[in-house]
Amino acid sequence: MSVNDDLPWIPPLLRLIRQAVNHDVPALGHCLGGQLISKALGGRVRRNPVKEIGWGEIEVADNPVARQWFGPGIARFESFHWHGETFTIPKGGVRIMGNRYCENQGFVIGNSLGMQCHVEMTEDLVRSWCDTGKDEIAGSAGPAVQLPHQMQERLQEKLSALRAVACRLYDRWVKGLKS
Repeated sequence: MSVNDDLPWIPPLLRLIRQAVNHDVPALGHCLGGQLISKALGGRVRRNPVKEIGWGEIEVADNPVARQWFGPGIARFESFHWHGETFTIPKGGVRIMGNRYCENQGFVIGNSLGMQCHVEMTEDLVRSWCDTGKDEIAGSAGPAVQLPHQMQERLQEKLSALRAVACRLYDRWVKGLKS
């Protein structure tokens, strides 16, 4: 699905995201969620030139905001992807990550974090998506599309490294929550 689809739940969700951000309540979005945050705050969502399905490298942007969110020592990492669209960075947002196939992989606006990539993956999610997404994978040849067996190679190693990145991002996001 796309945030541009005419679905009845999208407009109220976009309003809720705007209200949250306007009241300094941190929003967090992965993939479709990141696209929703972007669109709610004035960004655009459109087809990405390259579909990304599977593991791919992310480059952390070289700016102070990215360093606040990632901390020292993370300049690049491997993340999971499953998208054919991308977002623009909304006014007031700061790009914190991207890659060669999708320039905008993540942005921060205030205490909110929108991501195109999937740092939240688990073994069960990867295996489930590979199973339920077989038809999409078969019809999506390209430089950033992997076959299910490729996505599951060295899975525990990749997930462990990704979990460390996710923990840094989530720990920073939690700091924006008010008690």
